[in-house]
Amino acid sequence: MPADLAVIGLGHHGLPLAQAATTAGVGTVGYDTDPRPVAELAAGRPPVDGSLTAAEIRRMLAAGFRPAADPAELGRVRTAVVCAPTPPGPDGALDLTAVTDAARALAARLRPHTTVLLESPVPPGTTEGPFRELLETGSGLRAGRDFHLAYSPGRLDPGNRTHGFAGTPRVIGGLTPACTESAAAFYGRLTDKVVRARGPREAETVKLLETNFRHVNIALVNEMAVLCHELGVDLWDVIRCAETKPFGFQAFRPGPGVGGHGVPVDTIGAHRPLRLVELAGQVNERMPQYVVQRCATLLNEHGKSARGARILLLGVTYKPDLADRQGSPADEIARRLMDLGAAVSYHDPHVPDWRVRDLPVPRADSLYEAAAHADLTILLQHHRTYDLQGLSVKAQLLLDTRGATPGGAAHRL
Repeated sequence: MPADLAVIGLGHHGLPLAQAATTAGVGTVGYDTDPRPVAELAAGRPPVDGSLTAAEIRRMLAAGFRPAADPAELGRVRTAVVCAPTPPGPDGALDLTAVTDAARALAARLRPHTTVLLESPVPPGTTEGPFRELLETGSGLRAGRDFHLAYSPGRLDPGNRTHGFAGTPRVIGGLTPACTESAAAFYGRLTDKVVRARGPREAETVKLLETNFRHVNIALVNEMAVLCHELGVDLWDVIRCAETKPFGFQAFRPGPGVGGHGVPVDTIGAHRPLRLVELAGQVNERMPQYVVQRCATLLNEHGKSARGARILLLGVTYKPDLADRQGSPADEIARRLMDLGAAVSYHDPHVPDWRVRDLPVPRADSLYEAAAHADLTILLQHHRTYDLQGLSVKAQLLLDTRGATPGGAAHRL
């Protein structure tokens, strides 16, 4: 099948896009500068983050999906979507290295009338600024005249069974009205609804607002968790009641920290910092330390010391029912517990091996037996396979950071 689409970057955003396009009958080639994921996908093996299963990869390959490490493939398509990662750099700003590399690779093979879309999280102004300049300089073509250029923020929620790719509206901001319509025609083949932004900057800022909205509200409820514990108030009951309000409130729940790929961005280039987002980041970053403090207090209240205590961590991924550990607070919690002298082990049905400080963490094979043996069991992630009612009976002492256990069955965050 000839490819109509090139997805550049086969990570947690690019691969699901390729899956949606292949399912919709769009001939798709997946390009990545790293040959390892390309080889794994070509062999039918799923990504390590668990975003797609082996069966799903095999169905994609059978439908004509082609993983490729040859950049020549980029010059044979009508649409190219850049989904390169933009992790935070040492200064907290987004690292655009992979995006610029993708732009250069595409520019060298860009043909007239191609539609180029950027989905990677980027600071507002990137699409019509440095990204556009790289494409034009490398190709000799002009955006908006010789090829279409637009931005569409990635909105995928990994593991969400309610809101899939097709059911999640796509926001699109083109360099020109014609660019917007070309992008809308492409995404209209994959999703039920397309929302047109005024331009690329507006579309880029949508991603900024959506990501920061999540982090600010998680920070608020994390602070409420600390306050309610000090006051002797059941926060989980407070949330249960508050979410019955049909307007002006959206329920968020506390946790041991914030993970995932959508990092908060509190500064945009030389523009003024978003002070509320900066403060929210500080609150969320303190949660692993708070969890460890609660652990030490619980142990002391039961006549035990953290030093030498056997502590079992349940669920070390950043999200339930996924293998992805990107930004998971489990790593910091384990390190802090080890610093206190605790003997840490873990159980996670999605993570066969886990290393902290380059040392393997013992993995429990029998969950109930391990919980009964541990001085303290900490639920960090609520995977569906966990029988929390049974676990609360078996565990000597259980700290539930997710509010998932029945009331009174465990100590809650």
